[in-house]
Amino acid sequence: MTAGQVHHVQRPGRVVQAVERPRSLTHALEILTADPDVRPIAGGTDLLLDLHRGGPGEPVTLLDLSGLAELRGISIDNGRVRIGAGVTHNEVIAHPDMTTVGLPLAQACLEIGSPQLRNRATVAGNIATASPANDTISALLALDASVTLASLDGMRTIALDDFFVGFRTTAIEPGELITAIEFPALSSPDGGIWVKLGNRAAQAISVVHLGIVVDRDDVGVVRTARLAIGSVAARVVLLPEAAAALVGSRLTGDAIERAAEAAVDAVAPIDDVRATATYRIDTIPTLVTRALDAIRAGRSTTEWPARPICLTRRSGERRSVDEMASINDRTEVSVTLNGRKFAAAGAASATLLDWLRDEAGLTGTKEGCAEGECGACTVQVDGRSVMSCLVNAAQVDGAEILTVEGIAPGTGQPHPIQQAFVDEFAVQCGFCIPGFIVSGATLLEEVSDPTDDEIRLGLSGNLCRCTGYYPIMQAIRSAAVSDT
Repeated sequence: MTAGQVHHVQRPGRVVQAVERPRSLTHALEILTADPDVRPIAGGTDLLLDLHRGGPGEPVTLLDLSGLAELRGISIDNGRVRIGAGVTHNEVIAHPDMTTVGLPLAQACLEIGSPQLRNRATVAGNIATASPANDTISALLALDASVTLASLDGMRTIALDDFFVGFRTTAIEPGELITAIEFPALSSPDGGIWVKLGNRAAQAISVVHLGIVVDRDDVGVVRTARLAIGSVAARVVLLPEAAAALVGSRLTGDAIERAAEAAVDAVAPIDDVRATATYRIDTIPTLVTRALDAIRAGRSTTEWPARPICLTRRSGERRSVDEMASINDRTEVSVTLNGRKFAAAGAASATLLDWLRDEAGLTGTKEGCAEGECGACTVQVDGRSVMSCLVNAAQVDGAEILTVEGIAPGTGQPHPIQQAFVDEFAVQCGFCIPGFIVSGATLLEEVSDPTDDEIRLGLSGNLCRCTGYYPIMQAIRSAAVSDT
């Protein structure tokens, strides 16, 4: 690199020139039909990175779907589960019936990113990006899901397997939006499971991911089966040969071995930065065998946490957009920031992180990675901890935002978690600490008496380069005691 050059990560990407915030699905479809180049966004955790990493290009306009109540909600009716396109991964995880009616999907959602990312990212967005590494796809294929698409011409529903037409490409046509994902409800969690092989315990892109659903009769004979595997090819694929090896017999060791062999024979894994094809081939039989063994033994839910941590304040409610709005950098965006009204322009082209620092002057929130990996930029938006580096600032118009500067109760005394970080010497260089403070405070609002496993899950999106995790965990424990 010569003088005057910048690293590729420092090169500016495509600029967001405006954010359209429709008040209804019909209005959203009208905007999309009038301008097919508008880019739909809900959570935006993939899209904003793609715009940044893609290098310079024409400015883009975003179509913000996050405020549409029509795309919200999970319903279970007549044996079918319907998930609105605006439903986040954490909303799936928190649903009280999902581990019964759709366990593989719940398990996949819990493995995606971190709690902060799961508070933004949607299941529909995960399938729309169509990456073979996207975890929910194998779960949904195993569940025999379908996708409902809307346009001004009406609705159409297609099988999820037909929705994917290649690497990161789908059957969505110009002018269409995903409105819902549906699948038949499992009768019990013992009928399905989802498993993953990754290179670390959290925030890991899958080396292999696998969804399995089996339907057995009263004596345990498999009537139907669906197995889907991801991160091994250009798209997530079904494994009909492995399913056929199970149908007509009980889940015996021999049947499971036949299914595992058939799974290996059916795929030609890829080499990439996460693993070699040979490594994937060697691990697939183990994944299939362990997953089917768990179903056979009724242990599908063994690893499911008693209290899944979502870093969502109990009183947090997602807002809906009531009025049509078009926001550009000249438009003032108004929020409740740390309990006070604040308004400023410059939001359309900025992340929430940059807008808070540059426009509000709140520099406690830090940029560590700008990719949603480190958690230093964690703030609360409407009671949910999020990575502010992956939120377009225009999307928070009307929201309640809490940063590290607003964590203290306003009495002149520190928040119990801030005091605990001092008492337990949980601060080293300090750069990551604002994110840990916000995540920790949200965790204690959600669960006042977290276990060590719950603390680890709650803080899994926050990294400390000084490796000060033991005193950080002790500070959370101490704050929980002092706050009771």
